[in-house]
Amino acid sequence: MPRFLSLIRIDEQDHPIKYATPEFGERMGALLEEITKAGVMQETAGLTPTSDGTRLTWSGGRISATDGPFTESKEVVGGYAILQAKDKAEALEWTRRFLEVHDEHMRVTAEVREITEG
Repeated sequence: MPRFLSLIRIDEQDHPIKYATPEFGERMGALLEEITKAGVMQETAGLTPTSDGTRLTWSGGRISATDGPFTESKEVVGGYAILQAKDKAEALEWTRRFLEVHDEHMRVTAEVREITEG
């Protein structure tokens, strides 16, 4: 079965978790339990702020390093999930359900891409 990477994009200056309610945590916990029991969720995690990150760039035959925060980026990758699904439609359905767990006032974007193996 193919695997998919779901990149969770957030506005780091207006992080959705700041507005999280206890009900949000309960809904998210229930969904994560369901997707794990279904054998779809392989791995998921949040990421530290971009202020803790470093970008390495290869250009002109040299590597340069830039420490965060990356102010040119309003929306950043705040987390990820690796899903094993029968097809992209199933991966999109689980990702849609993940987004719908969030409270109405939160803004979260997910980008779903198939992982090429081998």
